[in-house]
Amino acid sequence: MNFYGKDLPVFKSALHTHTTTSDGKKSPQETIALYAEAGYDVIVLSDHMKTNRIAKLDHCGMNVISGIELFANGPREITWHVLAIGVPEDFPGEKYDVQTAIDKINASGGLAYCAHPFWSGLTSAEILNYHGFAGTEVSNTSCRYIGRESSEECWSELIEAGMVIGALAVDDIHGMAEFNRNWTMIAAEKNTPEAIKEALRNGQYYSTQGPEFYRLSLKDGFFEAEFSEAEEVIVTGRLASGDCFACPGYPAPDDEFGIVTSLRAEITPRYKGVIRCRIKDTKGRYAWTNPIEV
Repeated sequence: MNFYGKDLPVFKSALHTHTTTSDGKKSPQETIALYAEAGYDVIVLSDHMKTNRIAKLDHCGMNVISGIELFANGPREITWHVLAIGVPEDFPGEKYDVQTAIDKINASGGLAYCAHPFWSGLTSAEILNYHGFAGTEVSNTSCRYIGRESSEECWSELIEAGMVIGALAVDDIHGMAEFNRNWTMIAAEKNTPEAIKEALRNGQYYSTQGPEFYRLSLKDGFFEAEFSEAEEVIVTGRLASGDCFACPGYPAPDDEFGIVTSLRAEITPRYKGVIRCRIKDTKGRYAWTNPIEV
């Protein structure tokens, strides 16, 4: 993938998973083998309040990264779920307040993400009270059973308010019903734990339910993208700014954009400093770039 001028390999990544170490249906080894067989390159084992001894497992040719999902005490007596990626295997699974959980994850060399905020009942105003999140989740398969798979609106509100962070698409797998419906494509120099973490810190990834981005470019006042076949392509800025480059029936019911595989958007002041791109394929599956400040 050409990621803003860098030709980098991309690694299909499952960044939020559960095993029998907590409340998943498959053992850690079975979970690794499942994702390896499906063509994944990276998996994070992120059980509730417990890490896994990944050094003792067969990685099946994958990059297996230690993680944990912490429960944290938040406002309104809501339990927050804080996803940690790249923490040591002996990271303590204790229940902290939200800021302490974030700080301990970051101090250990890991990255902290606000997991499924819509599912948890969190508001963007509450999330803005904390600092140190590397990102949040935009789509979580496990949350679809109560109609709360998408946290895109919450993510957008954070960006509007100045917290310009990326967002992951994840399975949050517990059983097979969630498997391989959301994933994150990470553009990194190489597939090692440190290189993957560095790419995540730098926002070098996109999130998807299936569609693919092949090239992203921001140069000479234009944003350009190349991607797999899409029937809807939208570039969004802050507030009520954006452009539709493909959408059936827009701007009039008898207008048909058709299938497109690229766009070129002039970055004007009306985008108000931040742009993102979202595409949708003919199966109704989405992919999202991270926000870019311009």
